[in-house]
Amino acid sequence: MSQNENNIQPNIKESSSHSGERHWGTVEVIEEGESYRISRVEIKPRHGIKPQIHYHRNEHWVVVSGVAKVTCGEKEILLNRNESTFVPAATLHKVDNPGQIPLVILEIQNGEYLGEDDIERPLELNVVRPVTENK
Repeated sequence: MSQNENNIQPNIKESSSHSGERHWGTVEVIEEGESYRISRVEIKPRHGIKPQIHYHRNEHWVVVSGVAKVTCGEKEILLNRNESTFVPAATLHKVDNPGQIPLVILEIQNGEYLGEDDIERPLELNVVRPVTENK
């Protein structure tokens, strides 16, 4: 190998603050680069991720074990092990685990911006608050 080949290192981060426990399960970032992130997502039985939208990234989900009930836009599908789906940017989506065993998904995010502030949860934003008038 030449010296140049030895010095070429992809811009990969092996850990991330995006990993961790959630009330519905866990997320473990496996690999992360400038425009992509690969995560192992485990969802507890009878739990799910709230509906959300990302405007600057697409996602690919591959089911490793369990059954995924995926809602993407107006479409709802069930995915079994070794099946996958694509979630385009700017599409309302969610995933639920209707089964009795943990659902394990490999999630591949790809886009120009992967920041957590690109997550919008419309159901949480549409909370009606009383309007008070100053008299």
